[in-house]
Amino acid sequence: MSTVRLIPLGVGEAFTAKHYTTCLVLGVDDDWLLIECPHPIRKMLREATTTAGVPFDLDRVRGVAISHLHADHVCGLEDFGFYSYFALGRRATVLAHPSVSAKMWDGVLSGGMGETWEQAGGPAVEKRFEDYFDLIALQDSAPVAFGPFEIECRRTLHPIPTTAFRIRAGERTLGFSADSAFDPTLVTWLRSADLIVHEVTTHEASIVHTPYAKLAALPEDLQRKLRLIHYPDGFEDEARSIEVLRQGQCYLV
Repeated sequence: MSTVRLIPLGVGEAFTAKHYTTCLVLGVDDDWLLIECPHPIRKMLREATTTAGVPFDLDRVRGVAISHLHADHVCGLEDFGFYSYFALGRRATVLAHPSVSAKMWDGVLSGGMGETWEQAGGPAVEKRFEDYFDLIALQDSAPVAFGPFEIECRRTLHPIPTTAFRIRAGERTLGFSADSAFDPTLVTWLRSADLIVHEVTTHEASIVHTPYAKLAALPEDLQRKLRLIHYPDGFEDEARSIEVLRQGQCYLV
C-alpha cells in the first residue's frame, strides 16, 4: 500500500502575524501535490518539509490545486510560475475549477507576469498565461485524474468562486473545505474522506468563515476525522476537542 502524507506549509488566516497562510502539500510515495500557493512558496516548502524530515523543493511538485483567488491562497503563484519557467525550464501545472481560473490571469497574475525583456533595455515582450502555466480544469461533476491523484471539487459559501476538494491519493482520501461559511451540506460531502482539513475562525457571527463552535457541535466520530487550518494567531494554544494542524508536521492520511 502506498504511503500518503500531508505536510502543512502554512496554517494561518489571512491576517496572521505568527504563521504562514494556508497551504498544504500532499504526497503519495514521492509524488507531491500542492494545495494552495501563497508567498513565499519555496521558503515555506523548504522549512516545512525539512522539519518533517522529507526535504524537497518545487522541482518535485507535480502541480498545485487552487481553491480560490484571495491573495492569502494564491499570492505565490507568480513565484511558482517564474521559478518553473526560468529555473526549471518548464511550465507549472495549475488545477482549478473554471469559475476560479477565469480571472486567474487578468485578475491576479498579468500585472507582474504579462511583460518581460529578452534583452536588458529592450522592448517589452508580451507573455500569456500559457507561457508559464499548464491549466487542468477541475469539475464538480466527476473526478479529474492527475498522476496518482484524483480530484473532485464542490462550490463553497464564500464571496468569490471557491471550491472544496476531495483528493484521492493511493488508497486514501483527503477532504479540504477551502474557505467557507459553515455549510452542513459541505461537511456531508467531505465526510467520506479519511482525513478532513477544515478552515476555522473564532468569530462566531462570521458569514464567510466557519466558527469553531459549529464544528465542535458535530458528532464525535466526525470530529475525530477533522483537522483545523486557517486559524487566528493563538488559537492553537488553547485546549480544543478538534486537533489543529501544525506547520512542518507530517500527517499520515
